This record gives sequence, structure tokens and C-alpha cells, in this order.
Amino acid sequence: METFVAHAAGLPAMLNAPRCSTPGGHTQPRGGGSEAIRANGRGAPALGRASGAARNRRSRPVAAGRAMEERGAEPGMRRFTWEEIAQRTGRGPAADERWLVIDRKVYDISRFHRRHPGGSRVISHYAGQDATDPFIAFHLDKTLVKKYMSPLLIGELAPDQPSFEPSKNKKLVEDFRELRATVEKMGLLKPNRAFFLLHLCHILVLDVAAWLTIWYFGSSTVPFLFSALLLGTVQAQAGWLQHDFGHLSVFSESKWNHWVHKFVIGHLKGAPASWWNHLHFQHHAKPNCFRKDPDVNMHPLFFALGKKLSVELGEQKKKFMPYNHQHKYFFIIGPPALVPLYFQWYIFYFAVQRKQWVDLAWMLTFYIRFFLTYLPLLGVKGILGLHLLVRFIESNWFVWVTQMNHIPMHIDYDKNVDWFSTQLQATCNVHQSLFNDWFSGHLNFQIEHHLFPTMPRHNYWKVAPLVKSLCAKHGVEYQCKPLLTAFADIV
Repeated sequence: METFVAHAAGLPAMLNAPRCSTPGGHTQPRGGGSEAIRANGRGAPALGRASGAARNRRSRPVAAGRAMEERGAEPGMRRFTWEEIAQRTGRGPAADERWLVIDRKVYDISRFHRRHPGGSRVISHYAGQDATDPFIAFHLDKTLVKKYMSPLLIGELAPDQPSFEPSKNKKLVEDFRELRATVEKMGLLKPNRAFFLLHLCHILVLDVAAWLTIWYFGSSTVPFLFSALLLGTVQAQAGWLQHDFGHLSVFSESKWNHWVHKFVIGHLKGAPASWWNHLHFQHHAKPNCFRKDPDVNMHPLFFALGKKLSVELGEQKKKFMPYNHQHKYFFIIGPPALVPLYFQWYIFYFAVQRKQWVDLAWMLTFYIRFFLTYLPLLGVKGILGLHLLVRFIESNWFVWVTQMNHIPMHIDYDKNVDWFSTQLQATCNVHQSLFNDWFSGHLNFQIEHHLFPTMPRHNYWKVAPLVKSLCAKHGVEYQCKPLLTAFADIV
């Protein structure tokens, strides 16, 4: 559930490329700029017009000065229109070009996207669009990251251009950014590390209790099943904890989040951090968007999600499964099978295929520890059976919790709406209680988590009333359900 996270620790070497001058006098990274900004590039005529318009504006110094002051424009920079930017999505006539906008600055990520620390796809999902809000949402040290992004800067929006596309609700964008500023002033993005330490401790206690159960009571049916239940709980809760570190919610420095993330997901769960990042960040960037959110790309082999896709597959006569019965076979190939029959082998394929050797090493420490501690007690058949049962429990827990917030919601192609609307139309909440908070890893506050992905989860309940108020002001639906209702809505 692979996000726009350009981690500062990995950026200097990637972005410190020498810069060279374009015919227009603008500097760009060697090998990183788009052909469109070269004099003989395919985009030159359009950019020439934009540049010419800018020169005309400069001939009216008073008016131009005011416009630049209002928009924050800088003299001497190339100016672009949204029409030009929207053509650089990496598809169509300009398939080799990808541009995006952050705070009115235009960046060329045509080549950099392949080296983006957060993943190529997640940053490419915003090509041709304003990415200001996701950039703010996913990065901790935004000033430092922008400094490293400077070689990718090719210009800015023309003074007569709005700060974001017409498809976005201007007032809602402004109000959400005001809410974001309020959240920062309230200190809601600051973690209580004792909370996460206690959560880790309770996972380790359950892990030890599972081993002691079989060691003391033997491997008969009751202690075996009880131990499996404890280990399944360990896997589910470790899943929520690795989610915290993966979202940079615990430490103020990205590198510490990354290292502890590798330990929790690798050593405690046996999965690669890079695989989780690749999938989960995409999901957060464009939730419930076909071709951009991996979580809803289950067609045509398994499920047809959303009304729009169901109609399309029917018209194209692409039918690999009896989709009219998917609410029935979901119980067979969904919750019980996802982790033990799919994730279990795919994570190894992913780590090896992408040469993620550090992640693979962390994964192996989990299996070595598991087999060394349980093999003397259960033997080969017993330990394999225990492992399969634990993954079965984890799979059911994981699927029901993660899908209850998204699958019942709106699913469609990317319509490039504002960040707030993108998240609200794709997510819903579940009622708060001590059990629901623990059981779901606070993902019962999925709306708040999606709006503020780096916010530590113990603060979701504090920001929820502010989010509800903003929804009420703009007529945006804020869905919150009982837990069992949320489960039922999946099917």
C-alpha cells in the first residue's frame, strides 16, 4: 500500500547533479530536465508563448510587480500555464515527460521519478497536477526536502494562473490548509513515544507468552490453539506498529523511523519494509483510484470493485470470475487466503526481484528466530502447522480491518480533486472505543489518518472534531459506523 515520501536522508546523492543552462538562461539538472524546456524540444513552442507572455507582462512593470507580489512569483523564472503542465503526465504525446507543482513552483521529475526514495509510482501519480498538499502531508522536514529538490525546478506558474487546478474547490483547499496550520500549532503532529514503547512491550509480552504456553503446557490441541491465537495477535498488532513507523509518526528524523520500521516489519513480522512502502504510499496518495491505488487493482482476476468498473468490465466482456457472486467467494479467497497463500510467497519474490537485500536479511531473522524457538517443542510438521495457522488468523484480522474503511466507499478513476475531497470520498471511520482503537490500530480513525498520515495515532481523536466541522461547513459527508456494520458493508 506502496507515498510521496522523498526521504531527506536519501536525496542529496540523487539530486546533487550538476546544473546546466538552458537557452532561456534557466538552470536545470544535467540529465534530469525535460526536453520541453530546450530550444529544440517538442514543448518549445508552447513554452515560448508562455515566456513571451511573461515578457509582455514585464513590459508593464507596475501591474506585473503587483501580480508577482500577490502570487509570490520570482523575476527571471519561466512561467507555465496549467494547460501546459496537465500535458506532462508521463502519458500521451508527452509520454517521457512528468511535471508537477508544489507551492506554485514547477518541477520536472521526468527522470528523477525512478530514483525517488518514496517510489517511482507514487510521485508519478501526481504528474501534471498540483502536489502541494500531498507533499506537505508526507514529508517531515519540508524545507530540507525542497532544498534538495531545487535542481528539478524548471519554473513557476504564470502570475495569472491560480495556485491549483480549476477542478479543485478553492475555498475547501484554503480552509483545509488553515486546519493543517491549526493542527501544527496544537502540537498534534508530535508523538508521545511512551505510547509506542508500551505498544511494542505488549507485543513482546504476548510473543513470549505464546512460547511459554507450549513450553509449559505441551503441544496438545488447547495450548497449541491458544499459542496460535496469541501469535496471531502479535502479528496483527505488530502490523499496526510497523504502520506507525512506516508513516514517520514516531521519530522527528526520518532515518530513525526507517530503521525501526525495518526491525518491526522485518524481524517481528517477516516482511520487507520496501514492499510495504511501495504499495501503501500509493494507496495514500490516490486512495480508491483505479490504476493508482494498488489496493483496488483486483480486477479482472478476482473482484470488480466499484460501480464504474463493474459496468466497464461488463461492456468489455472481461469476465475471469463470476463477479455477481463475489460477495460469496470473498469469504474464501479474501480474508482467509490473502496472507498465507499470496503475501507469504510474494514478499520473498519482491525482495529478491528488487534486490532489497537488507530487507531480506531482516525477514530471515524472523524465520530463524521462529524456527529455533519452536522447532524443539513442535517438530517440523508442528511448526509448519503453527505458522500456517498464525498467518490464517493474521490474514482474517488484517483484511477485515483494512477493507472496512475503503471498499464500501467511492471507487473511480483519478478525477484530480483536492486533497481533502480525495481522502473523504474514499474513507470512512468506525466508532471509537478502547477495543476498537486497539483492535484496528486506531485505523477506526481512517479519515484523520488519511488527511494527516504522519500524525501519531494517539492524536486522531483530538483532530476528529475539527475535521467534522470542516466537513459540515462544506457539505462533505463524514461517515462513521459501528464496527460490525463496517464489516458487513464490505460485502
